[in-house]
Formats: sequence, C-alpha cells, structure tokens
Amino acid sequence: MKAAIVTIGDELLIGQVIDTNSVFIGQQLEAIGCSIVEKVAISDSEDAILEVMKRFQNQMDLVVITGGLGPTKDDLTKKTFARYFNDSLELNHEVLEHVKKLVERIYQRPISEVNIQQAYLPSKCKVLFNDVGTAPGMLFKKEETTYVSLPGVPFEMKYLVTNGLLPYIKNNFHLNAIVHTTVLTVGIGESLLSETIALWENSLSSIGIRLFYLPQPGLVRLRLSAIGTDKVQLTKQVHDKIEELKQLIPENYIGISAADSLMEEVSNLLKLNQLTISTAESCTGGSIAKELTSLEGSSVYFKGSAVTYATESKVELLGVQPKTIEQYSVVSEEVAREMAIGAKELFQTDLAVATTGNAGPLKGDSDKKVGTVCIAIATNNEVLSFTFDFGQPRSKVIDATVSKVWFLLYKQLSFKERV
Repeated sequence: MKAAIVTIGDELLIGQVIDTNSVFIGQQLEAIGCSIVEKVAISDSEDAILEVMKRFQNQMDLVVITGGLGPTKDDLTKKTFARYFNDSLELNHEVLEHVKKLVERIYQRPISEVNIQQAYLPSKCKVLFNDVGTAPGMLFKKEETTYVSLPGVPFEMKYLVTNGLLPYIKNNFHLNAIVHTTVLTVGIGESLLSETIALWENSLSSIGIRLFYLPQPGLVRLRLSAIGTDKVQLTKQVHDKIEELKQLIPENYIGISAADSLMEEVSNLLKLNQLTISTAESCTGGSIAKELTSLEGSSVYFKGSAVTYATESKVELLGVQPKTIEQYSVVSEEVAREMAIGAKELFQTDLAVATTGNAGPLKGDSDKKVGTVCIAIATNNEVLSFTFDFGQPRSKVIDATVSKVWFLLYKQLSFKERV
C-alpha cells in the first residue's frame, strides 16, 4: 500500500511553523504497514491543492492531507475538495450539533456564523467526527485513490488519525508486513563505516533488505528495512544480518535501539537503572539540561542543573576550590571534576556531569587553547575526567561537547556496577 502525506499552509513554507504533523502521520502509517512514498508541503491555495490531488490520483492508494479546515476565509480545503469531487457543501446537522455543544461548553458563548460554516461539508464525504475540535475530518475515494482531509491543529489531527483514520485503513486496505530495525554505532564516521561493512551491505539486497545511514554528531544510526508478507520471517532475516554486523564492528556496535538519538538511549538507561542525574555546565551554557528536559518523563531522573558560566559561580555554587583554579586553570580536568562533585552533592543525585571549556572566539578566564573542553562525570564510586579539542567555530564546540557527553554517559551507564 502506497501513501503520500500533504501539509497545507503558507506558514509551513516560510518556516513560521515547524511541520510536526507529517512526522506523526508517517510514523503511524508505517507502523501498520503503509509505505510512505512522498511527503509534500503546499501553499493554502485552491490551485496548489487541486494540482497535488491530480498528481497523486491513481498513483497512490492513500493521500492524507492536513490543514486548511479552519473557520477563516483562507481555509480552502473543503471548497477545493467539493470542486475536485464534483460535489457541493451541505449542512451536516450532526456535526453542527457537536460544534454547538463544544463552543458553548468550552468558550461559554453562543455559536457564531463562522462556527456554523464548519458544519458545511461535501455531501459525498465520509465524516471523521472530531470529538476534540470543531473541524471534522473528511474521507473520499475516487477511482483507485482514497483522500483523507484532517485539521492542521496537531492534537486534533492526532485524535482523528488514532480514532478515525487508522481503524478505517485496517478495515479497508491490504497492508504489508514492514520491519524497521535501527542499530546504533559509535566511534566511527559514516564514510569509514560504509567502507568497513561494504560487503555485508551488498549482501542485504539479495534478501530484500534496504540499509539507510542516519548520521548524527557522535554516532551513526543504521536502519534496516524489509517489506513483505511474513513479518516473522522478515524479522528473523533482519536480526540474522545484525548479528553478522556485530561481528564486523565489535568496538563500534552499541546495539538495537528504538531511540532516535544517543541522548534518548542515555535517558532510557537512567530510567531502567533507576538512577538520577544532575549537570554543572559552563561552556555548554545549559545545553545538556535543555536536551534532557526536552524528553517526556525526564523529571523522574533529572534533578537540576547549575549553569556556572562565570569563574566565581563555580566557587560559590559548586564549591570549586580557588587554589584548584589558580593552579590548573578554570578550563581543566581538575576543575571539571570538582564541578561534577559539587553538582552531585548539591542536587543529591547518583551521577553528575560537568563541562568547562573555551568555546571561543575569546579565551575568557583561561589561557587554554580555544576549542579545549574538559568533561567530568561523578558517580557514587568514582570521578572520571576527559579533555578534548573540538576546534572552531563556537557553535561546533558546544554541539560537539554535548554529543560527547551523551557518548561518555552511555559508556558509563552500560556498566551499571561502576555507578
């Protein structure tokens, strides 16, 4: 089954709003066996909508469109759908009653003419009722293609995908068996990794497995994908090839992971081992804490951060000894170690990680080379410290430091007995 995803809105094209809808829809469709062939963003205009619908006609089994279903005049999707399917808009009394109750209950005001307009739908569409919003979803079939129109508001779109679209697809389409398995590798760049596993990679195509390289700072994710009819057989084939890969790169192979990044893998290990963590950041300026708190449920293991950017704050907040700074410089493993110990004590955590460095372009309070960064990890049993030269520019130093922190924490957490 082939599917395409279309997002409507000028705000998406100019970068005013980040498109998260197509990501969610793609994930949900792939999970049940739909092959996503194309994703496209278009302007909120009748011509653009008609053009993309015509282009996908009989080329796709399913076209999912989000956006353009609001009550304002620039929302054109319903009118365009009616034109494409040679239909007209009619008042749907069931939708009208729902909209009326929703507006009166939530906004505590009488329904307006603008709200009433949302109950006018193409007469030929199958209505996907939106219990969490005023704009219903619409479903049409023309020849070999099914078109689905969903509101662009993310929580409304998610509700309709989960409760309307996915059940419909499962009941009306023949779905493939799809297996996606991702392997994390570290300590080896994408090009060298490709050379090292070239023969193994070539062997995948003979059994219908596709390999995708997904490089990120500090690691390369390898995604193996297989499509067929027997999911059990596909899964076995993929995992057999992963065992071969493990033998080829034993020092770089981390393992199979559903995590999108090494940071998520660290988060999973913290939760699995019931460990807490805190941070003391200088050159990274809170970037480590920001990434940790971007994950749902991070409050279970992340207890706090001290962004001690100035030298005096390292002394006053974390208890770094002035003589240590004077003897070794504020950018040193010795200071990083005392920062980590101070954060661990301040927040009463099982682990603490600290960063101090010259991110540039100026050297600041240290005479160490610009690009020099020291990282320390304090656990219940030991304090580890490292020095790196991340070069320039400043943004690269900060990003490289954060990536290296996730790598070092992963290595540490992989050996729980050391924590």
